[in-house]
Amino acid sequence: MPYTVEFLKTAVEELEGLPTNAQRQIVKKIDGLKNDPKPAGVIQLKSPEKFLRLRVGDYRVIYLVEGKQLVILVVKIGDRKDVYDDLKVLANRAKVRRLARKK
Repeated sequence: MPYTVEFLKTAVEELEGLPTNAQRQIVKKIDGLKNDPKPAGVIQLKSPEKFLRLRVGDYRVIYLVEGKQLVILVVKIGDRKDVYDDLKVLANRAKVRRLARKK
């Protein structure tokens, strides 16, 4: 059964701010996560949440896999130089979204 992909609002804004060709490549890679949420090359980051990192050229996609709900939550998209900043803030946003979803 395929996973559903959801985005934090901030991740959508980050994606929209990228060049069109990069957007296409990133969306294609994210779509591939629906059938295989942890493809080869994906690593788990050392962070408060079990964030995973997907490489797409010079860009990185930080996401979570919520296995029980079959949901992939994209929390950040950005250049490889600064995408890892503020992982604690991202963990809090993911928790808030998860709590809101349960209500």
